[in-house]
Amino acid sequence: MKVTGRNKCGIAAWLVFGASTILAVEPLAPYGPVPSARQLAWQKMEFVGFVHFTVNTFTGREWGYGDENEKVFAPTDFSADQIVRAARAGGMKELILTCKHHDGFCLWPSAYTEHSVKNSGWENGQGDVVKAMADACKKYGIKFGVYLSPWDRNRADYGTPAYVDYYHHQLRELLTHYGPISEVWFDGANGGDGYYGGARETRKIDPETYYQWPVTYQLVRELQPDACMFGGGDIRWVGNEHGIAGDPCWNTINTLDFSPSSKERLALLNHGDRTGTNWIPAECDVSIRPGWFYHANEDSKVKTPAQLLKLYYDSVGRGATLLLNLPPDQRGQIDADDVKSLAVFHKILDDTFKTDLARAAKITASNTRGDDKKYAPKNVVSGKNSSYWATDDNVTNAGLVLTFKKPVTFNVVRLREFLPLGQRVEAFALDQWRDGQWVEFASGTSIGNCRLVHSEKVTTDKVRLRITHAPVCPAISEVGLFWEKS
Repeated sequence: MKVTGRNKCGIAAWLVFGASTILAVEPLAPYGPVPSARQLAWQKMEFVGFVHFTVNTFTGREWGYGDENEKVFAPTDFSADQIVRAARAGGMKELILTCKHHDGFCLWPSAYTEHSVKNSGWENGQGDVVKAMADACKKYGIKFGVYLSPWDRNRADYGTPAYVDYYHHQLRELLTHYGPISEVWFDGANGGDGYYGGARETRKIDPETYYQWPVTYQLVRELQPDACMFGGGDIRWVGNEHGIAGDPCWNTINTLDFSPSSKERLALLNHGDRTGTNWIPAECDVSIRPGWFYHANEDSKVKTPAQLLKLYYDSVGRGATLLLNLPPDQRGQIDADDVKSLAVFHKILDDTFKTDLARAAKITASNTRGDDKKYAPKNVVSGKNSSYWATDDNVTNAGLVLTFKKPVTFNVVRLREFLPLGQRVEAFALDQWRDGQWVEFASGTSIGNCRLVHSEKVTTDKVRLRITHAPVCPAISEVGLFWEKS
């Protein structure tokens, strides 16, 4: 075998095998940082849930002070099944439980503290909320994650090295006793006033060094290698608790600070950094209610399906993941108003995305990489994110045309990039064929895992996607057209 030449695009070589000659197309090289396997699996979920449940549910507080009597925790009809069923009916792919919030109360019978469910009286001291939730998630096919607050307003030794050992013991319990963990959540709230074993004082720590983060992260990697860490290098905070990602929202970023002290830092977390050296996608946390914990006086303030839909477009639709909190009430179940709103919201999503109008189109491209069917335009409507359309290396401004036998009507366009090759597109535009010419109806910047373009109603028999700016050739895995009926 010998190489006799290369084409002008520099992506293929003529390979001569005796009398036969074939064209071998070189695969695309990744651009910039790329996601790990665990990050890819996490990003595919797109919509996940929080469950905030502890003594605060019964005291009316959002942040417990740490002096709460264990017997305050007294759910009257706890049902992990009901909670998980509500989440699954709402379309969530994962639930993250606040196993210990800042008040220090543990929802599992930890061997390292008396401040836990074992002294609450609930289930005669034999209950374990973490186990019940982990089992229910497994039963209903939802992934399970754990939240373990680094700050502990109950512990007398908080602020000393002994507490860090305690924290690591707690983390080990959660990561070894409850099966596969898909996400570990490290909150950024650290230090302040608290009970601290009766001291009732303010304690400050250096959040960058106190918790021995390298040791903490290594513990997660050792015990749950497939788990993504929020605040630990896999996932970043989006910079607000409103569930809204920036536009653009890049998956890449350089330095991270989960206790931001400036508007500039918040903006960086919100938008990411196009030239960032690390792949750390954003997670958009928000509650379905004004508070993170259940309060009866907020029953009339549950977010409506329309509000949830807007949050979805402003998070998932900008390439991030939506983390929506569902707080159980004092029974230990999700309130009926929350369940109904979430279910209606999910039905709107199901009805919208069940029919991809683009599947009926004939698709042509301005360029296809090496004219190889492996990179063919039709890959964008295959329904498989493992295939994609790509161009020759030197063709970075390119386009796809979707042609229909008869006009179609849509108001949502879904675009996806092939993430294992990095985030490649920096600007795009969408056109419709109208009155004998192309007319632009939308444009944007980042695509990433998912870009949802919510537009006015478009009726046309031809749609064009233009990649208007990219440093390298694009790799587009989906172009979908949908009609939202809400």
